[in-house]
This record gives sequence, C-alpha cells and structure tokens, in this order.
Amino acid sequence: MRSRFSITRFSIGLVVSLFVVYLGLIAVVMSYASVTIAFSQSIKSDESAVAQLEAAYLTEVERITSIDARALGYAAPVAKWYVPTRGGTALR
Repeated sequence: MRSRFSITRFSIGLVVSLFVVYLGLIAVVMSYASVTIAFSQSIKSDESAVAQLEAAYLTEVERITSIDARALGYAAPVAKWYVPTRGGTALR
C-alpha cells in the first residue's frame, strides 16, 4: 500500500507556491517604487510652482516698496502708533 503523501510532490508544491509569493512581492515593490517616484515628481513640480509664485510676489513687493508716494500725491502720516507685542484675544 502506497501512501498518498510524497515528499517530492510536497516539495514541488512548496516551491511553486513560494515562487508565486515571490512574484507577488516583486509586483508590490515595483508598484510602490513607481508610486514613490510619481509622488516625488509631483512634489518637485509643486515646488517649482511655489517658486514662481514667490518670485512674482517678491517682484510686486519690490515694485510697491519702490513707489514714491509723495510723487503720486499722497501725504506723509501725521502720527505713528505702535502695536503691542502681545495681541489681545477674546479669551483674555
């Protein structure tokens, strides 16, 4: 009487199942890598957009700062008030 259990069949089944798991892990790692690369590229493009907005903002600030208000007909302020360093809130 032969036994249904064979070490050869068991080993072949184990090797095949481990190979399938290995291929699955490779697929997961590759998809994670592609998602990571896409995310880093989107961050770089966002940084580029922020840099362009910052340059435009600084250009406008420089233009506004360099305007001579008296030449445009504005008068100098009569008095100056200073704001306290600790601002008051509704809870204080």
